[in-house]
Amino acid sequence: MADEMAPAGWGDPARRTGLPAHASAWLRREIGTTTPSAPMPISVAPSRLPATARAPLADVVGATNLLDDDEARIARAAGRSYLDLLALRHGAVDAPDAVLLPGSAAEVAALLTACSELRIAVVPFGGGTSVVGGVTPLRGDFEAVVTIDLRRMDRLLAVDDEAMTATFEPGARGPHAEALLNARGLTLGHFPQSYEYASLGGYAATRSSGQASTGYGRFDELVVAMVVQTPAGELRLGRGAASAAGPDLRDVLLGSEGAFGIITELTLRVRPLADTGRYEAFFFRTWKDGLSALRDLEQQRHAPDVARLSDVDETRVQLALSGASRVQRAFLRGRRATCMAILGWDGAAMAGRKAAVAVVRRHGGFSVGTSAGEKWKAGRYDGPYLRDDLLDAGVLVETLETSARWSSLAATHTAVRSALLSALPGSIVMCHVSHLYPHGASLYFTVLGRQSSEPVAQWEKAKRAAGDAIVASGATITHHHAVGTDHRPWMVDEIGPLGVDVLRAVKNVLDPEGILNPGKLIP
Repeated sequence: MADEMAPAGWGDPARRTGLPAHASAWLRREIGTTTPSAPMPISVAPSRLPATARAPLADVVGATNLLDDDEARIARAAGRSYLDLLALRHGAVDAPDAVLLPGSAAEVAALLTACSELRIAVVPFGGGTSVVGGVTPLRGDFEAVVTIDLRRMDRLLAVDDEAMTATFEPGARGPHAEALLNARGLTLGHFPQSYEYASLGGYAATRSSGQASTGYGRFDELVVAMVVQTPAGELRLGRGAASAAGPDLRDVLLGSEGAFGIITELTLRVRPLADTGRYEAFFFRTWKDGLSALRDLEQQRHAPDVARLSDVDETRVQLALSGASRVQRAFLRGRRATCMAILGWDGAAMAGRKAAVAVVRRHGGFSVGTSAGEKWKAGRYDGPYLRDDLLDAGVLVETLETSARWSSLAATHTAVRSALLSALPGSIVMCHVSHLYPHGASLYFTVLGRQSSEPVAQWEKAKRAAGDAIVASGATITHHHAVGTDHRPWMVDEIGPLGVDVLRAVKNVLDPEGILNPGKLIP
């Protein structure tokens, strides 16, 4: 795996394969002719880090771990949202003034003290995979902004075989953490689409969910204990097996997106590494049938580790882009099947497959075997590469997500889909359900359309419409992408004015100078 992501795209450029001919032809039929584009060279303004600040910061991390060259700054200039990628492709980014690479919790603490005294803004950085503006280097009211990149802090510190926990530094990325655990016969089981580049600290700071979180749990559910450095001092949170000692302060720091402190240690629940598994595709006649089946699976405690249901449009697009044969499509039409689900079981969960399939069949679902399921599993991290190919072709392609209760899930799906189609006439809006809970589930939307001559304004209009529709339907503004800058406009709707005041009060106590990730999370 490449150490850095491509300057204007995702991951290792060598893994990009380009759009297949049948996919390009399908796009032309569906959304019309688009105007291809190519990334432009990226240039950034000179660093604004004051000369008086350089020596104190270098004293903490060492001169070789303070980077202010253009390449290092550009690599931390943006996340990987559609708007981030547009900016990078057009060479128009505002980079941090320097990148600091601490090697220990003590160095992180010393950097926060120094930056508070020097009044320099700080953006914590893990894998840089935020799609909501979470790592954008905003200066706020400060003269300069630095990125604190935690990649050097990537060690497995301890494993407790009796408690089934593992303690990590925050900079460990998904594959590295899994490799360390797998060598001991263990796994976290946390596999978001950003897995190859996202870090454990980033998972915690954003309340990440992975593709197998229905079975393994959201990342915040895996956190047993944590250590956080703040400008006001160190927090050590999580004692015993469970506590009734007042509100759980872990929940204040989990999801805080680096606005309250920087996580420097995580103790996480782990499980035995599965030696067997089965990923299987099922079809339902209607979206409603599929939703009912997933609800019963979860509420009757038969849900698999992975449970993913595509709506009619996403199923149609998946079949078209996968190159499904006419015979296969005719077979599904004959069965009046419109919605595909992927159900996946790992290890011990395999014992529950028979009961789960019985639930699916009661709702009219039927299996088409493991071929499509295993193909999905093998390619589940390829989506961002496909997005880069679509951007080259001049296609608007972006995602957004939410969650709602079962009683309103279908209504939220309809409302958001309608809002996006109204804002982006002629586009394709797809959605799937994943991440099941007894009371509801997540909805993950993908939009494909022709880029306009003003693509930023085009998407901002659509995002506003979708966000307003989400709030009006009673759903959450984000299920796992976090808040960043993109969802801040709806935070008052999400938690109310008093809730915002509570967040501000916490910020004022832990970060009195307001240096940490300004412009994020808190309205």
